[in-house]
Amino acid sequence: MGCKHFIAGLTVAAFMAATPASAQSLADTLIAAYRNSNLLEQNRALLRAADEDVAIAVASMRPVLNFITDAQYRYQPGGADSISLSFSLAAEVTLIDFGRGQLARDAAKAQVLATRQALIDVEQQVLQGAISAYLDVRTATEAVALRRATVRVITQELDAARQRFELSEITRTDVSLAEARLAAARSMLAAAEGELTAAREGYKLATGNTPGQLRPPPALPRAAASLNVAQDIARRTHPRVLQSQHEVTAAELNAERVFAQRHGSVTGSAGVGQNFTNLGDSSSFSAGVRYARPIYQGGQLNALHRQANARRDATRSGLHQTVAQVLQNVAVAWANVDVARARIAASQQQVRASQSAFEGTREEARLGARTTLDVLNAETDLLEARTNLLQAQASEQAAAYNVLAAMGLLTVEHLGLGIPTYDAEAYYNAVRSAPVTSQQGEALDRVLRALGRD
Repeated sequence: MGCKHFIAGLTVAAFMAATPASAQSLADTLIAAYRNSNLLEQNRALLRAADEDVAIAVASMRPVLNFITDAQYRYQPGGADSISLSFSLAAEVTLIDFGRGQLARDAAKAQVLATRQALIDVEQQVLQGAISAYLDVRTATEAVALRRATVRVITQELDAARQRFELSEITRTDVSLAEARLAAARSMLAAAEGELTAAREGYKLATGNTPGQLRPPPALPRAAASLNVAQDIARRTHPRVLQSQHEVTAAELNAERVFAQRHGSVTGSAGVGQNFTNLGDSSSFSAGVRYARPIYQGGQLNALHRQANARRDATRSGLHQTVAQVLQNVAVAWANVDVARARIAASQQQVRASQSAFEGTREEARLGARTTLDVLNAETDLLEARTNLLQAQASEQAAAYNVLAAMGLLTVEHLGLGIPTYDAEAYYNAVRSAPVTSQQGEALDRVLRALGRD
């Protein structure tokens, strides 16, 4: 068998040239992951729960109307028993709360914004996982192709060794070495096929679909001109940084709200009722204004205020730590791109050198200057070099997208995938005024139907 047949058997380009037009692209993989992610659905529901906190804060500033019915039987020894039945409507409203209600509403809004950023961060994680799964399947598929080609080549080497042994050109030891190397190659092929099966399952978990044939990855995404520029972008746009900023705002507002509790509140009340008894009927109406302010609660208010301030300070420190971690992640991802490119250059040189060494060793073996073991070792070195190149190329792709994720730009919108994305505003706009019935209530019904949760 000539060297050109061995090269053809190991050339990945030939494998990819056979990829059909209907094969899945990286964009297809990302779209499937975005549409089928249970993690995204979970965090979208958490965002809707946070939206409801705004509605709850709004509702707490509105009047409360209760319908009350009461039935009593009273036994009086030596007197007439009495039976009474009453119906009443009682209304109560907070007239002045010294800003606590508005602070609670603003804090809830800030928390909604923080939760939206958390959802974007989860979106990045989902897409990052899909990219990793895509690259794993491609790398594992190509590794299997290399291992199969190696098994074919070593099988032919073994046949040739047996023929040369029959001609007494080599010893039985050379044949045994070829047989051992073939067994090892088959073992590595089985391991590669197992890794491919695992990679396919990982792809299914990440995207919800079983992978078919995968197209070659597209050109590397553009990130930033320099590391400093990338870090500046991350500081401004990364969802974890923005989430922490909104959480600081919410913590500050909550600290103010707790402090305002010491001012008390002014409430108004009104009620109307009808009482029916065996002694006669009566009607009633009442109205009043009440101001209550805490004077002594055993130090509870002071403790609550100190607690709120401590949480605010912790959130501020968390913001600084988040920024530091994000900048570190950008630097690490940026360095990994350089490392991957260096690995590719070194692996390409290794492949060229190993290819040349294999061809020379094989030719020298034909002339009797090399042994079968030398040929097999050179062949193993070439396989290892090609495998290293595949891994380095996959690492470069992953590192490039990791830079985008570290900058906060690995999103459906930034990647331009061209699919409808989840509208975080729609549900919020429908519930922010705490609708019961009305146009807002109808809008909420439409949103729920669109989400499939009516």
